[in-house]
Amino acid sequence: MTRMAAVADAGIPAEAIDALRGGGLLIYPTDTLYGMGVDPRSAGALARLFRAKGREEGKPLPLLLADAKRAADWAACIPEPAARLMARFWPGALTIVLPAAAGLPPEITGGGGTVGLRLPDHPVARAVASAAGGAVTGTSANRSGEPGLWKSADELLAAFSGEADWLLWDGPVADAQPSTVVAASESGVVTCIREGAIPFPDITEYLQGRR
Repeated sequence: MTRMAAVADAGIPAEAIDALRGGGLLIYPTDTLYGMGVDPRSAGALARLFRAKGREEGKPLPLLLADAKRAADWAACIPEPAARLMARFWPGALTIVLPAAAGLPPEITGGGGTVGLRLPDHPVARAVASAAGGAVTGTSANRSGEPGLWKSADELLAAFSGEADWLLWDGPVADAQPSTVVAASESGVVTCIREGAIPFPDITEYLQGRR
């Protein structure tokens, strides 16, 4: 059975943190959509997340960080333009895809050589990442290919009943956009993968010194 806590009222229950650290799956609020969080270094927890979401193998999982310094735990390098974007847009709705550190689980990288990282502008999301050791999976709380907008806790609970251990509820999500996703190569080239809450022209203009 999935348990629920209203985090705006009482914060994150200790039992939810224990579940996460023990290989459990949490649904938690972020500054964009609700996320599905497991310990990204637990093979069993990652397999459970893929089953619950119906996510196809080979598709990478983004990570949400407890603080910006944690990016160095997961990225092989942070090119100068990426560091500038972190300083300007983090915490916020920008996911930056970077060269992956050696030895990351293939579920995180999708079997490739990159990893997507974001520092969310939401205290609960950062607290969940901290409880997981500095980073937590940040894929949106929805079945693959379906919307992630939830009007009520009951609706979200019904969607993942028995598959998630805890729902950390912080109110409905009716019109939020996902994060914007950019890739920063080792050579410093920044490209747009998905435009979301932050318009890509804002990013390019900032990097060009026009914002």
